[in-house]
Amino acid sequence: MANIKHLLFGRYRYADTGLVILRVGMGIMFILHGYPKLFGGTAVWVDIGAKGMGSFSPEQYYVFWGFLAAISEFGGGLLLIPGLFFRVALTFLFLTMVFATGFHVITGQGSPYHAMEAGILFFSLLWIGPGKYSLDTKLFEGNS
Repeated sequence: MANIKHLLFGRYRYADTGLVILRVGMGIMFILHGYPKLFGGTAVWVDIGAKGMGSFSPEQYYVFWGFLAAISEFGGGLLLIPGLFFRVALTFLFLTMVFATGFHVITGQGSPYHAMEAGILFFSLLWIGPGKYSLDTKLFEGNS
């Protein structure tokens, strides 16, 4: 009975392990999500930039914005897995999801919920941190 009580109401001793699972899972998903965008080339970047920043940016910057979104997803996923430069990666991932949500809401194309959910997750992880099993913790202990 004591084991069940501890399991249900005890300290979360495996929170850091859970963060590793979350980081690896979401990292892989965003690498896969960003790969075709990043390696799709200029035409893909223009399309992504136009969708994400079309109302806010001159047309000549669409390539830049599209490339930034693609590298944020792919590179952010790569950095998320080991928990390296965690806050920087999450900031870019979160902002990319804010603009993706805005695109879906403004245009009515597709559902905004996936981007919204990912944005909430990334924003939450900014506050939680990468956990003790991360490169940031190993390399920059005491600086976070």
